[in-house]
Amino acid sequence: MNLTPYRQALALPGLRSLLLVSVLARIPLTATGVTLTFFVVLDLGRGYGAAGLVGAAMTVGAALGSPLLGRLVDRRGLRPVVALTTVAEAVFWASAPTLSLPVLLPAAFLAGLLALPIFSVIRQSIAALAPEDRRRPAYALDSMSVELSFMVGPALAVALATTVSARTTLWAVGAGVVASGVAFWLLDPPTRSADEPAGPQPRTPRREWLTPRMLAVLAVSGAATLVLGGTDVAVVAVLRASGEVGWTGAVLTMWAVASLIGGFAYGAVRRSFSPLALTAALSVCTIPVGLGGGHWWLLCLALIPAGALCAPTIAATSDAVSRLAPAGVRGEAMGLHGSAVTVGIALGAPLAGAVIDASLPLWGFAVTGAIGLAVTLAVLPVELRHRRETAALSDAADLAPATT
Repeated sequence: MNLTPYRQALALPGLRSLLLVSVLARIPLTATGVTLTFFVVLDLGRGYGAAGLVGAAMTVGAALGSPLLGRLVDRRGLRPVVALTTVAEAVFWASAPTLSLPVLLPAAFLAGLLALPIFSVIRQSIAALAPEDRRRPAYALDSMSVELSFMVGPALAVALATTVSARTTLWAVGAGVVASGVAFWLLDPPTRSADEPAGPQPRTPRREWLTPRMLAVLAVSGAATLVLGGTDVAVVAVLRASGEVGWTGAVLTMWAVASLIGGFAYGAVRRSFSPLALTAALSVCTIPVGLGGGHWWLLCLALIPAGALCAPTIAATSDAVSRLAPAGVRGEAMGLHGSAVTVGIALGAPLAGAVIDASLPLWGFAVTGAIGLAVTLAVLPVELRHRRETAALSDAADLAPATT
């Protein structure tokens, strides 16, 4: 396999340190959901429905706050936004273990609204550090770092909550989140490249960059994570129905490893792939996964094709947004991308759960995969129209010298 794209990307000044800090910073952020669930269920003595409400409140807040914070980064710079959100995170995580459920719900919403924008900032900084011809391996590395964080963060939170206490885990996760904010404030990665104008710029109207093609990319970003969120729930349901729920960790690990391998291969190849095509392939490969639910090892094998497409799909959508957004609004655009990803995950899990409750576990894979495919087909005309226009412009440019 050709490793030259990775060598060239990692040789870019600042990218290596950004990716290293991003892995460590994302670990506590990936543990927030499961930590709050344990706290509500174990320490507050409420049910999983109440825990789901807290998670939903934080998710809604994050979906609304992500583009707003991205716009602040565009207008005011990174450090003021990181300082604001780090203080907000510190207040929430320091007080959360003492809050009752009625108070925790609005507090979780505000915490989501002012959540540390690590995911979108990293992707914005990659666009600033990497020229367009080196962004694909850079975003592939970013997607692989996300997979590593999700493999480590929730597992550590579960271990700490079950061996010590959920309340202590809340403080530990909060300390990690605040430390991540401090690390990013100190690192202060660039949000614009050296050849892009620094400081506040004249506002670019949204109609000039929030084009149908950008909306199509945001739609498939949400569709991809909807499929991933549904797969997560369906795996547990299928294994529970077959009496092999104890193998859940092994199956999810295999899924994540396949994603890492797929992400590595995506960054190493020289050909670019459309995020629409990758999302469609991810959806198609997810639909039949439930047929391998008779045994855990069959489910592992069935998940490999879909798993190998997870990291490439997220990397491709991030890359596409970075190319379509002008430098002056890239923070807001990446914030919208983060919102699409967040909403997709938030919808995928309960949707798959409702389908499974009403039918059989294997339909959790089939329905969420079918919805992902339907979204890609719905926005396909936008991509085809763009390709026709690009081809027409290319033909016109080729004919121009002959007519002069």
